[in-house]
Amino acid sequence: MARGAPSPADLQVVRELASREVVVTVSQLESWRRAGLLPRHRRRGLGRGRGSVVDAVDPVVVESAAALARHLRQGRDRRLAVLEWFAEAGMPPVQPGAVQVPEPPIGAVRQALVWVLERSVSHRLVEFARSAAGAGEEGQDALYALAGRLTGPYRGAGNPALVRAALEAGEDVPVEAEGPGSRSMVHLAAAIGLGAQEVGAEALAEAFAAFGMFGLTVEDWAQMLGAAERGEGPPVDWGLLQQHADMVGPVKLTSDEELVRARTVLVGLSGFYGLYVMHGLLMPDTPAQAALRQRIDEWGMFPVLDHVIAISPSPRQFAESLGACLEPFFDNLYETLMEQLAQDPAIFHIPGDETGAVGFGETWILTLRELANGVPEADGCGDDGPGERSG
Repeated sequence: MARGAPSPADLQVVRELASREVVVTVSQLESWRRAGLLPRHRRRGLGRGRGSVVDAVDPVVVESAAALARHLRQGRDRRLAVLEWFAEAGMPPVQPGAVQVPEPPIGAVRQALVWVLERSVSHRLVEFARSAAGAGEEGQDALYALAGRLTGPYRGAGNPALVRAALEAGEDVPVEAEGPGSRSMVHLAAAIGLGAQEVGAEALAEAFAAFGMFGLTVEDWAQMLGAAERGEGPPVDWGLLQQHADMVGPVKLTSDEELVRARTVLVGLSGFYGLYVMHGLLMPDTPAQAALRQRIDEWGMFPVLDHVIAISPSPRQFAESLGACLEPFFDNLYETLMEQLAQDPAIFHIPGDETGAVGFGETWILTLRELANGVPEADGCGDDGPGERSG
């Protein structure tokens, strides 16, 4: 083969992808290799002094090139494509027998995560707050002004139980079901950078309540933090807040296996969160689903998951969620829910309906059609058999 000429193996990769209507060029393949994103074809030695040869095109090369072609486009930073590729590789194949997406180089994934997290709004706010420490009210005002420019209004998923009750009753979803605004979370950045004493118990109570953890209200948090501030209750270790505020450092230090495990946790928790949200959209309830929601409620974690997880995340959202799932707390929650799922895996099996997932889907579609047409849910359903719905 002449020097500089395309290798037969790369030409075969181009042809294979073209048969799938995926357009790549040999120069793109080489560019991706130089960037450390695409492996080279495996070669077999011909013996001493006789060089080596490619016996067959490596399927990993083909599928890796296909993944890059799916996620890269003109003008887009490659690091965002790498994160999308990493997220896709953690999902099971959509169709039975489909080829599993290979893993991207984990070093490139780590670099992409660090790059995104260092540019995230939360990281920028914390860094600005730290730089403003000691500047008094002027520094605090500057922080809140920056937050006003960087953050927009945030509304989480409505409480699914309240949403479901309102839909079943034909009423509007109550305003109380909506999540808190994101501005309250700026108090945490201020506490990390300026110090908790500069922010005050009242503002911090608002911030902690916005997470919704443990079901505690603003008043509950204010009472506990106020008591600690006055020396009337257990002291608060604000060093923990500083420790957990840094997502960039742990990503740099974590092992390759821990990054992959964090993705497993994120994918799993996203599924459990999605089930919880779908309960509010009149998805037929089952004992297995109810047990999973109960476990999440026991941990007081639905509002927290609502902050951490996006149903269709952008690469930047995926990076922040993945960074959060490096925390043992989320790993423990994932394990708890997986144990519950193993005890009762019949998530999509309505009691008394022997058609299983098929009947489940048909029941849900019927319920949504009745809602859209203004037909009472009970109409058209007998008391027994596949048409029966629970919850």
